[in-house]
Amino acid sequence: MNDAQRSLIYSTEGSTAVITLNRPEKRNALNDELIAELKGALRRADEDESVRAVVITGAGKDFCAGADLAQLRRISESSIIENLRDAESLMELFTLIRRVRVPVVAAVRGRALAGGCGLATACDVVLAAESARFGYPEVKIGFVPAMVMAILRRNVSEKRAFELLARGEEIGAAEAERIGLVSRVYADDAFAAEVEAYVGGFARASRSAIMLTKRLLYQIDGLTFDAALRAGADANTIARLTEDCRAGIARFLDRSE
Repeated sequence: MNDAQRSLIYSTEGSTAVITLNRPEKRNALNDELIAELKGALRRADEDESVRAVVITGAGKDFCAGADLAQLRRISESSIIENLRDAESLMELFTLIRRVRVPVVAAVRGRALAGGCGLATACDVVLAAESARFGYPEVKIGFVPAMVMAILRRNVSEKRAFELLARGEEIGAAEAERIGLVSRVYADDAFAAEVEAYVGGFARASRSAIMLTKRLLYQIDGLTFDAALRAGADANTIARLTEDCRAGIARFLDRSE
């Protein structure tokens, strides 16, 4: 099977694993096959010690339009147990992104809608082309944007989250950046180069330090202040014992003398 026939393409560019959703004729809409392949690609990247960052992007004009029509039709015809199993598969994808040890970056061109917007928001960093669009239109068809709500609520204020979820309207990249849904916005014609430059920054930092930072950031979510400080003290102690930290201190001391 050549790349054009695959629903997902996995490649490496230097120390970056690039995962491309490859259903451009369906606006990279999610179905069971694509979700399974995406989880497999994330696990593959996580197991590769040479990978410093993962980029998820979409082929064609759009990042991801959410569930495809066949998936929606199946949802409407499935039993409670079948729908629960389907929902849990998507839940596993969202939690897996946080468990991948290195940064996972969404590179968004075009539209990121519904589950596709949730997929982008679940990533550690969201980079958007200036013409990109984001939205959770589920309520317009009587659907509840339920799992993506847990992600969105951790990225934007309560009132902005409610507005996005309850009105179901799209917003542009500039507005998404302003409210904290997007990390950076770049000009369309420079987007690919800007994404490459941004992700390259992870290769110049300590891999172990970034891994510990990511784990701690999500670990303290929901902890009390004292418990978060304790978790930080534990991570600090572990970091001091890593080879990267010892080598970094040695370099700093050599420059200072």
